[in-house]
Amino acid sequence: MATQGLNITTLIPPKTHFNISTKSKASVSAVLKKARGISFSVRAMGLSPSSQKPDNIQEAVTTDYASLSEGEWKKRLTPEQFYITRQKGTERAFTGEYWNTKTPGTYHCICCDTPLFESTTKFDSGTGWPSYYQPVGNNVKSKLDLSVIFMPRQEVLCNVCDAHLGHVFDDGPQPTGKRYCINSASLKLKPK
Repeated sequence: MATQGLNITTLIPPKTHFNISTKSKASVSAVLKKARGISFSVRAMGLSPSSQKPDNIQEAVTTDYASLSEGEWKKRLTPEQFYITRQKGTERAFTGEYWNTKTPGTYHCICCDTPLFESTTKFDSGTGWPSYYQPVGNNVKSKLDLSVIFMPRQEVLCNVCDAHLGHVFDDGPQPTGKRYCINSASLKLKPK
């Protein structure tokens, strides 16, 4: 029976992950055929000596940040980083590592290493916290923060791990008019 070449990415959603060992490829193929009503073959990859990885290459490890416990976060972060990113704290103005930094580069989330802000969008807001007028792509999100009575604000979070970063205000420069007022302890600068 001839097998047509199918693009599996059009049949299975892109966020579907399979951890398949070479012993179970046949059974996974049967399950997928039955579940999707499709016919395809699963080819074992990496079995020839030329396709083996060198010992010094590590596979990418994906982390489900939502499942990390408070104890696991405490192991990964300093006490100040934990307080700010996981307990929604705020560092004192003019004390953070990056409030006055002019180094070119990209500011990443201290918890999950997601790129959050480019130094080209950083500006001096006079507030004592690093301020940016635009995040990198959709890597940050905001939600209403009612923790201070009579002062509703928009909290800024990392879109990957939900780390508290700071707040966003509508008094920033053009082109966005936004001021992302961010705690230095929630960031890690990777210089260019």
